Amino acid sequence: MTAPDDPATGSTRSRITLQVNGDATDLTVDHRATLLDVLRERLGLTGAKKGCDHGQCGACTVLVDGRRANSCLLLAVAQDGAEVITVEGLAAGGELHPLQQAFLDRDAFQCGYCTPGQLCSAVGVFAEAAAGHPSRVTDPARPSGQGPVELTPAEIRERMSGNLCRCGAYPHIVAAVEDVTR
Repeated sequence: MTAPDDPATGSTRSRITLQVNGDATDLTVDHRATLLDVLRERLGLTGAKKGCDHGQCGACTVLVDGRRANSCLLLAVAQDGAEVITVEGLAAGGELHPLQQAFLDRDAFQCGYCTPGQLCSAVGVFAEAAAGHPSRVTDPARPSGQGPVELTPAEIRERMSGNLCRCGAYPHIVAAVEDVTR
């Protein structure tokens, strides 16, 4: 049985435009489709993983308009006009993103399933810290938005806590993220 069509348009689909990894992409999407499913199944960008499908593991993390987001929780139709960066879009000009290189140098993965989400999340962490957004472990006496927050290992662990690694590669992940902040 199919869902009832929208009586106004006669459709349960909408046409949207996404800016994915720098390229404008026009799509017709089902209103129930998540951004993760559209990225993986329609655009062939399989870096973002479907882990828990409930926004609890972070394997599906991508950057939406510069902010990290669990793509399994976002309806694609609501992202019309958004800029989306996936792990496939982090490298530029044939060169790995410095964070990708740091993950290799630090052996910051084992099975690698969570790695794309970890990488996108860490890129988002850099932007959040640079903008002065505090975390739970940031000194509360520090005024919010008053210059960049230093990414100490405690800050990195707290800010990356939404990305789970079943293999327990956390010490190497934190070290890799810290390497890029130096």
